[in-house]
Amino acid sequence: MALRWPERLWIVRHGESAGNVARDLADAAGIGRIAIDERDVDVPLSALGETQACALGHWFAQMPEHERPQTVLTSPYLRALRTADIIRDCGGFSPEARRPTPDERLREKEFGVLDRLTTHGIRELHPEQAEFRKLLGKFYHRPPGGESWCDVILRLRSALDTLSLHHAGERVLIVSHQVVVLCLRYLLECLTEEEILAIDKAGNVANCSVTEYRFDPSQGQNGELKLHRYNFTAPLEHEGAPVTTQPDAAIAAR
Repeated sequence: MALRWPERLWIVRHGESAGNVARDLADAAGIGRIAIDERDVDVPLSALGETQACALGHWFAQMPEHERPQTVLTSPYLRALRTADIIRDCGGFSPEARRPTPDERLREKEFGVLDRLTTHGIRELHPEQAEFRKLLGKFYHRPPGGESWCDVILRLRSALDTLSLHHAGERVLIVSHQVVVLCLRYLLECLTEEEILAIDKAGNVANCSVTEYRFDPSQGQNGELKLHRYNFTAPLEHEGAPVTTQPDAAIAAR
C-alpha cells in the first residue's frame, strides 16, 4: 500500500489572543469596533493564551518520544507561531522535530471590510453585507476584500496535497485558526455544507483544543485519516488552564 496520509494528524487552534479578549470587551460594551492596534497577522497571544499553549505542550510531552509531533506546520500569524513555539519549549515535540514551518495557506480567514467589527458594527456600518450574508449563508458569503469559507477551503485543498506528498507516514501537528480547523474537517471527512455548519453552530473551537486524526489502513484502497477526537480540551483542564472559546476578532464574518 502506498502511504498517502500522515500516521497521525493533530490540528490545534492557537491559544487565546489579545484579539479574542478585545472582542469580548467590545461585545460587552455594545460597541461596533474592536480595539486592536496591530494588523491581524501581528495580534499576539494573551498571557492566558501562553499558559494554554504550555499546558498543551506538557500534554504532548507525556507521550513517548516516538509518538510526539515530528513535523509542525503553522499559520504565519503571530498567535499561531507563538503557540507552536511554546508547545515546543514545553517539551511537546519529538526530538527529531525541526522548528515550526509557517505556511500561508493555513492563515486566518480574511475578513476584508468587516475586519475588527462586531456583529453590531457590521449591521451599523455595512448593513448591505449583513443582508448578503443572510442571503448567501456564511459558507459562500465573501465580504469585499475578504474570503468566504469556500475560498479558505480552496487553499486548504492545496495544503492537504502538500501534506500527502511530503509528510505521508509522519506525525504532523498543524497550529492554525478556528475556521481552518472546521474547513479541514470539511475536507478530511468529505462533509457537506450543512454538516460542517451544524458542527460550527454547536459550539466554537476552543483555544488550544486538539482535533486529532489517525491513519486507518483498512479504509479504502490507500487507507484514510479517521477522526479520533474533536475540540479536545482535557490537556488544559488537567493543568488547570482555563478553557476559552472566544471567536476571533470578526466572528460575524466567519
